[in-house]
Amino acid sequence: MLKTLLDLFVSFFKIGLFGFGGGYAMISLIQNELNNHGWLSMEEFVNIIAVAEMTPGPIAINSGTYVGYKVSGLAGSVVATLAVVVPSFILVLLLSLFYDKVRRSDYIIKLLQYLRPILIALVLAAAVFVARTSIIDFNSVLIVLVVLFLLHKTKIHPVMVIILAGVSGALLYG
Repeated sequence: MLKTLLDLFVSFFKIGLFGFGGGYAMISLIQNELNNHGWLSMEEFVNIIAVAEMTPGPIAINSGTYVGYKVSGLAGSVVATLAVVVPSFILVLLLSLFYDKVRRSDYIIKLLQYLRPILIALVLAAAVFVARTSIIDFNSVLIVLVVLFLLHKTKIHPVMVIILAGVSGALLYG
């Protein structure tokens, strides 16, 4: 049990430390760690992403909480959640100490410019993964196309689109 908790901590600490760009960029990191440890099936992982998207809070924290609970109960949930948060806490604390010196640094500006394409690649990799495992037939393609249309051509709130897509999926697959 202690080894599992340590594995959870190390895995989610890495996700928190290297997950630049927020939740979508972290999806591929989370997927990689889950694959390495065999903690969840890919179907369960896609379901976690869907639930983490709909619940308040960052995807990485919600995913860590769920995976930790699934692997080691309440203790695993607490360990994984703390592990994914600790790197950000440390980085923000360090940046606050040196903010005036680094905010105008040419090195920091260049670093951020070079990180942007990497973030786009990580988000696209996550989107391709979720699409491959979620778009399974004509009905799911139809739902994706309608959702894309609604998000880009109407002023319907995204929460309403999520609800409509969920109801559509329940009607078509339920």
